[in-house]
Amino acid sequence: MANATLEDVPSVDLMTELLRRLKCSSKPDKRLILVGPPGSGKGTQSPIIKDEYCLCHLATGDMLRAAVVAKTPLGIKAKEAMEKGELVSDDLVVGIIDEAIKRPSCQKGFILDGFPRTVVQAQKLDEMLEKQGAKIDKVLNFAIDDAILEERITGRWIHPPSGRTYHTKFAPPKSPGVDDVTGQPLIQRKDDTAAVLKSRLEAFHKQTEPVIDYYSKKGIVASLPAEKPPKEVTVEVEKVLSQ
Repeated sequence: MANATLEDVPSVDLMTELLRRLKCSSKPDKRLILVGPPGSGKGTQSPIIKDEYCLCHLATGDMLRAAVVAKTPLGIKAKEAMEKGELVSDDLVVGIIDEAIKRPSCQKGFILDGFPRTVVQAQKLDEMLEKQGAKIDKVLNFAIDDAILEERITGRWIHPPSGRTYHTKFAPPKSPGVDDVTGQPLIQRKDDTAAVLKSRLEAFHKQTEPVIDYYSKKGIVASLPAEKPPKEVTVEVEKVLSQ
């Protein structure tokens, strides 16, 4: 693709990209952080927000892996830490975010997902943005009761060969425990059991609630009713981001 000229690009792709850029040019810049426990719907909403506001989506885990593969100076340092079994330092992660947000795709802003997880990380992120004359505009807090999450997640069952998913309450199979089409048994993902969820939620509350407090003091947190159906949550997100 490196040698391709514009003549080689199908005109429909060029038009789509031109229309996208025209739409994007009128959108306000947004720098957003999504916060919420596993299963709260961040993964459903972030692509919608990304497309609507022409932002880039920064998932720190993916970015770290990409930097390691690309052997960037920060990636090499991160790899050394991982090989020693150490956690990658906050400064390194902020450095990788710093590199990423300079890309053209992040021109209108970004969605940060999975970071910051601690108040120290939030402070370092703010310092880095301040140097660029930028700041976080909004923190979307996907607020949901633990009990609702437990019902939502532990009720999920899947048919691995086809990827069909069921839910004991919201979308049950015709016969309990078996796939509607093949009659084969359904399984539950290891991450979807009550015990795993409990430990993930405990970690989330302990680490991340202080981050929400930190940004609340700056007056930029918007709490979303994440227990509502996805379409209703999207409407709430749009309300918050149009202010």
